[in-house]
Amino acid sequence: MLSDRVSTVIVERFSQLSNRLNFLLNPPIQNLAMSTLRPLRFPRRRTSPTVESLAEQLGVLTRERQDLRTNDAGAVALEQNRVAIARAQWDLSYALIERYLPKPAAAQSAA
Repeated sequence: MLSDRVSTVIVERFSQLSNRLNFLLNPPIQNLAMSTLRPLRFPRRRTSPTVESLAEQLGVLTRERQDLRTNDAGAVALEQNRVAIARAQWDLSYALIERYLPKPAAAQSAA
């Protein structure tokens, strides 16, 4: 009985040591570095496209990304597409805000 307890402790310690050593032997996961979107905000465009045209543009960019992935496109092309999608999403969100945000009371009375 006492020997069972000792052997369990030894096995547990060996297991912990083994996990630590395996961690050192496993190579890290390789991933592609994404560029940061600097500046964090995209500059506003002078002309405001409609929500519908922006949604259409976002759909086109998304389909393009699916095609790029299907055809095993390079990292540069995927990154350029990712940034274009982020820009389109940013533009769409601000267009939706401009469309649906209630106007301030002073602006409504002046109009």
